[in-house]
Amino acid sequence: MASATSIEVDSSHFSPYRADGKLYGFVCVVTGAQQPVGKAIIHELAAHGAACIYACDKANDKGSGGGYVALMAELARSNHNTKIIAYPFNVAKEEETLGLIDDVLNSWGRLDVWVCSSGLLGPPSLDATTPTDLQMCFEANSMAPFFALKYAPPAMGKLTPKQAYPNAAPKDQKYGSIIVVSSVASTYGGCWGPCYTMSSHAALGVVRAGVSVLKGTGVRINCISAGQIDVGIDLKGFDMRGMTAQFPPSSLQSKETQEKAIGLERSGLPVEVGRVAGFLASGFSSYITGANLVVDGGASVMNPLTTPI
Repeated sequence: MASATSIEVDSSHFSPYRADGKLYGFVCVVTGAQQPVGKAIIHELAAHGAACIYACDKANDKGSGGGYVALMAELARSNHNTKIIAYPFNVAKEEETLGLIDDVLNSWGRLDVWVCSSGLLGPPSLDATTPTDLQMCFEANSMAPFFALKYAPPAMGKLTPKQAYPNAAPKDQKYGSIIVVSSVASTYGGCWGPCYTMSSHAALGVVRAGVSVLKGTGVRINCISAGQIDVGIDLKGFDMRGMTAQFPPSSLQSKETQEKAIGLERSGLPVEVGRVAGFLASGFSSYITGANLVVDGGASVMNPLTTPI
């Protein structure tokens, strides 16, 4: 007779434990959707077969969601069976988090994956940092994961029969995955400025505190600590105060410096962070929670006493 554990793992409806890692039926939330890493994560979750992805970010600066129109067109070309919903969203507002969860449950009856990828870099020096800057970085980097930890798990516990939409699947057991996209500044100092280091440490703190909080819910929580990621901008177009960016431009490090300081001798790509998020969302990571997955090409291992970024 099969054990209870093997029955759970072998259930064709218990999607995180599918042998192929697919996310059929999954309803996902991704914040920071207009950032390069957020876009890559949306592409990856769709490639895994998610039924719906809420692409959440602040309204485009150019007005009335213009950035979302372009984002939706780009994503729709390659993800035909995944419904991607542009959702203007302020991660710092508790009431907006609650409103988003209500909208998700009213529309789909379930929530499976929540990715916090709305990080903020902040000013590079203490002199340039104001209390307002620090508050904004904490809101983006650690308060947003806190809201996810506090409010997403009850929604992830909702069970549903199979619905009539593409990539649909029933949900007959409680499960979910919360993924916090942070930085190697979560464990190191001196990576950029004090805002970045302090708020990234707090983000990892949310993940570690979440493990015991989530016992019995079937929900896992993990952190991705990214190193030098090439997000496609250079110093010429970069806001050096860091109040509009998630990561510093990779051009801050010369090719020679990258070859010397990074084990893989190059900066990473957003898609490489996205693939780790896809792994943490799927059943391939079914026994992983509270982890800090460092995605930095080996830089912090080779140079633990130097600035990783």
